[in-house]
Amino acid sequence: MNARALLLRTAYALMGACLAIMVLSVFVNVVLRYGFNSGIPASEELSRLLFVWMVFIGATLAYPQGEHMAFTSLVASLQRRPRILKAVTALIRVLVILASALVAIGAWQQVRVGMDSRSVVLGYPAALLPLPALLSAAAIALMALVELVRQAPLDLGHSLDAE
Repeated sequence: MNARALLLRTAYALMGACLAIMVLSVFVNVVLRYGFNSGIPASEELSRLLFVWMVFIGATLAYPQGEHMAFTSLVASLQRRPRILKAVTALIRVLVILASALVAIGAWQQVRVGMDSRSVVLGYPAALLPLPALLSAAAIALMALVELVRQAPLDLGHSLDAE
C-alpha cells in the first residue's frame, strides 16, 4: 500500500470514527433525556468538536479528488483553447492558494485566542475548534501549490458537463 492510499484510509477512518462517536453520543443523550429525565452534558460539546473535525477532514480529502464546487461549464468551453485553459487553470490555483491563506490566517487568529480558554464542560482547549480549519487550509494550499508548480491539468474528478 502506498503512502497516498494509507493517508486516504486513515482520513476515512478518522471521519468514520468521528461520525460513529457523534451518533452514539447523541443517541445515548436523547435516550437518557427522554427516557430517564437526565443526560450527558458533555454530549453537545463532544458532538460539536467532532463534527468540525469531520467536516474539515472531508474538505481536505475532497480537494485532490475534484469534489469541491467547480465551474465545469467554463472549463468545458475552454477545452478547444489549450493556452487559455492553461492560464485559467493557473489562475484558479492561485485563487485557491489565496483563499486558503485567508482561511488559514483567520483560523490561526482563532487558535491563538482559544489557547488561553477551555471548553465549558469537557475542558479541552478552545483552540481545538478552529485548528482543523487551519490544517485543512494549509493542506489545500499546499496541494494547489504543487499542482501549480507541476502545471497539472485541471482534474475535476467528474465529467465536464455543466452541472
